[in-house]
Amino acid sequence: MKLHYKILTPLLLLFACAAQAQQIQYHLLNAKVIEFEKTEWDISLSAPFVNPYDQQDISVDLEMVSPSGRPVVLPCYFEKGDSTLSNWKARFAAQETGEYSYHFNLRSKAGESKSNEGHFNVQASAKPGFLHKNNTWTFKFDNGRLFRGIGENVAWESRKFENDKWTYDHLLPTLSKNGANFFRTWMCYWNLPLEWKKVSSTKRYRSTNEYFNPGALKRMDELVQMTDSLGLYFMLTLDWHGHLMEAGGWKNSPYNTINGGPAKTPTEFFSLQKAKEKYKNKLRYVIARWGYSTSIAAFEFFNEVDNAAFNKEDSILIPHQYITQWHDDMSGYLKDVDPYHHMVTTSISHRDIQGLNSLAYLDFNQKHIYKHTEKIPAIYPDYIQTYGKPYVVGEFGYRWEDADPKYAKEADFDFKRGLWYGLFSETPLLPMSWWWELFDDEKMAYFFKGVREISDAMLNAGNGSFIQIRVTAGKAEAYGMKCGNKYFIYLLNNTDQVISTQVVILATINKFSIRSFSPETGVYKPESGGRSSGKNITISTLGLQSKEARILIVNDESK
Repeated sequence: MKLHYKILTPLLLLFACAAQAQQIQYHLLNAKVIEFEKTEWDISLSAPFVNPYDQQDISVDLEMVSPSGRPVVLPCYFEKGDSTLSNWKARFAAQETGEYSYHFNLRSKAGESKSNEGHFNVQASAKPGFLHKNNTWTFKFDNGRLFRGIGENVAWESRKFENDKWTYDHLLPTLSKNGANFFRTWMCYWNLPLEWKKVSSTKRYRSTNEYFNPGALKRMDELVQMTDSLGLYFMLTLDWHGHLMEAGGWKNSPYNTINGGPAKTPTEFFSLQKAKEKYKNKLRYVIARWGYSTSIAAFEFFNEVDNAAFNKEDSILIPHQYITQWHDDMSGYLKDVDPYHHMVTTSISHRDIQGLNSLAYLDFNQKHIYKHTEKIPAIYPDYIQTYGKPYVVGEFGYRWEDADPKYAKEADFDFKRGLWYGLFSETPLLPMSWWWELFDDEKMAYFFKGVREISDAMLNAGNGSFIQIRVTAGKAEAYGMKCGNKYFIYLLNNTDQVISTQVVILATINKFSIRSFSPETGVYKPESGGRSSGKNITISTLGLQSKEARILIVNDESK
């Protein structure tokens, strides 16, 4: 034992000296720390590293104890410098009021070091906080307020061959001022190309030799600031199927061995440990730099991962078990490293990946629907019953091929009914239309106002209670919902003729009033002629123009 002790003592002393040589200094930038708002620190280090973006090489964490005694660990991110002196940042949004204690913890190959302890006091905010899974109908903010998402895809800003006006700066304020509260956007080699050294189809971004694309970092910073000021929430899609397609982005992929990455094939992207470690470094950076943003509602790993897993003939290109295990590993890691517990998801186009919908750390499942918008209401029940979690239609549209304006009339009608189908279905996010450029040209954003107005009325009336009820309306499509003491009915004349129909609502009330709402004009008007049998309410004659929609609101006045 004495021999071993004599051999180990110099080694221990060497590591102790190395740890002492590592220096951590920090400065809290905020004069006041406000709940749910960004708190920021500048951190200066003297510590050895080769790749500051590789957590196996070096990592810095902000370790806190919240006012309630809960431990909170936040990853920090590298800004610039070298082993002599490097600058790092911590960005944090407190979810509790009161006093936090904290220190910074540095891990490198030279050992582990801790900074001096600090304290900060968090003041209360009127903001609702971060969004979380609640049930199959709604999401819920930290403060308990319920939320249903209403919006569309804004998957990317204008590509180099498209009209320059389609930027976040134009599209997002348009959504916000028209009542939308949600959108979905991508990271890819032409939009927010975080990992992409070689970009394409873009005038905004430049190719780079940097580990993370500087243009993507700058634009992502701007995006989270913009969405916070607009009151918009979004799903950030971290990757898309084209990345793993030989005819798509794989040849330029940062994970491809020909570009210095760890994987020779798309299958190895999912299966190799080194590829997983690289992806985890990305996730850690995303949380460190932007996780503080309450506007980020959910992280979506892949857009339409099935389109990478299958070819056009539906033959399997990537074994499903690798894709499912990868999502299990990454969603578990993201939950571990994210102190805010953002929601996590992924998406398919139309072919399920075996085992994917059952993963515990995916908060909701989603798929995309094109050319069959009429099928949207029937999608949700089977998936919810089978997997016991919320289901979302992340994309839908009249066609997926392009935004050809010759189909604008049909696309506009599809846009409208898809939103109403979602509002009257069991989902926390209404279906999100594709081809935002076409709908911007068509000036369709106004339509979100009416949908949002009725959605808010549903939430206010039922305080999160939604009960689907039976409605019949002859040739008109009809969907019903009971929220508290109010009944909401969606009627759609999907024929090419004017119709006059009797509407029968399953509602056991005797004293009531009825109003109708026009989604096109935003006008309410009283409806007469309703009578009750004790089991049903019947409206004798209701006229609807071709393709006209109308909302009926029945108020139970017997209580």
